[in-house]
Amino acid sequence: MTARDDAAPARLVVLISGRGRNLEAIQGAIEDGRLNARIVLVVSNKTRAPGLQFARLAGLPTVAIQPRQFADRQSYDAALAHRVAAARPDWVVLAGFMRVLSPAFVDPFAGHIVNIHPSLLPLYKGLDTHDRALAAGDSHHGASVHLVTPALDDGPIIRQGRIRIRPTDTTETLAGRITDRIEKKLYAAALADLIEARVHVAPDGTLIDAAGRAYTPPVEDYD
Repeated sequence: MTARDDAAPARLVVLISGRGRNLEAIQGAIEDGRLNARIVLVVSNKTRAPGLQFARLAGLPTVAIQPRQFADRQSYDAALAHRVAAARPDWVVLAGFMRVLSPAFVDPFAGHIVNIHPSLLPLYKGLDTHDRALAAGDSHHGASVHLVTPALDDGPIIRQGRIRIRPTDTTETLAGRITDRIEKKLYAAALADLIEARVHVAPDGTLIDAAGRAYTPPVEDYD
């Protein structure tokens, strides 16, 4: 990673696997002036990911790198890291990238990879988060933006948003509300915290605020 002029837009590389709804929201925040950044590359592990079409229509550079072209996960992740590094990102943004990344990818960008996860971490790491929240009888559910480490969904949290779980909620209705009410706003806000230096990554990988104090991530209600 290279030093950046604070006034220049941050360079983002966004990784997707599907529809790219968070990609769309981030690009919208850039176009609206809410996020001082530009997307310099959109990468997918699937050639037919619908989000690639959105990216192309928005004039964003795209590339698809398929895992089946590589002998194993390690070699795929190394090739992926090489391609991402060539775009000289300030931040690598995982936006529905449905692969667990190994140290071969994470280590070169340590402290500069961000993910959004559909739960109130540390609850419900991994898959099926909405089902698990409903099965547990939780009163709230939400999403978390966090730094990526080699451990799954385990990095320091930057921001969280939550909504109340309704008695009538199903997996589908809950997932839809998490996406529409929280994720589309939360990710851009968390990226702005990092880009505008309201939150810093300390040398030990923890988060600190602008005054150098230990950072406590806000949990916002989106009901």
